[in-house]
Amino acid sequence: MTTHTAHQGRWNMTRRRAMPAALACCTALAAALTGCTSTDTGSSSPAPNNSGNPSSATRTGDPGGALARSSGRPTTPPSAGAGSARPSATPVPATSRCHSSELRASIGPDHPGAGQENFAVILTNGSHRTCTVYGFPGVAFVNSTGEAVTPDPERTTGQEERIVTLAPGASAWSALAFTNPALTGVTTVTPAAVLVTPPDETTSIRVRWTGGKVSNTGKASVPQVSPFRPGDGG
Repeated sequence: MTTHTAHQGRWNMTRRRAMPAALACCTALAAALTGCTSTDTGSSSPAPNNSGNPSSATRTGDPGGALARSSGRPTTPPSAGAGSARPSATPVPATSRCHSSELRASIGPDHPGAGQENFAVILTNGSHRTCTVYGFPGVAFVNSTGEAVTPDPERTTGQEERIVTLAPGASAWSALAFTNPALTGVTTVTPAAVLVTPPDETTSIRVRWTGGKVSNTGKASVPQVSPFRPGDGG
């Protein structure tokens, strides 16, 4: 019995001495594993910034941070159709601009040539003051009830827009031209009138149309208007 007790005591003492050594070995092994993880260059996780979000330098969905920058470009509104007068590129002071109530509108006779029909859209100053027009007229072909029966005429390109000063009784004109519809084979309509809107104005002036058939498809023989110039187009 005594011998067994002494043997048991020596075994317990040996176990107590071995435990610290085992713990030290585990600690060293954990430290080694931690060191391997901290030096792993294959990690793809971005380092967080101060806000806890991935650093912007590592974002791939927004090259150069474009989503965070404004382009600084002004929004360009779509250009108005010829059926309404377009605002002037060079604004004319309202004190000098001719208003619809001061103007008389008319359509000059046709001057055909080379398969083209050529008319003049004329605005005449009917007031007692000098005023100005600048740019293109608004033009719309309508039926007897005032409903548009053709697409809006197009605006010619490559022609200079200039301010035209109209003394009382003076006129300005815009060329209205289109290919004879019989040459292009498009369907046509005979408008009852033309609504002419002076530049920068919103009120139209109705003029009876006597120029015959006009394309109503917008595919060919589409009328075009030019910027105003001095005179009556005669």
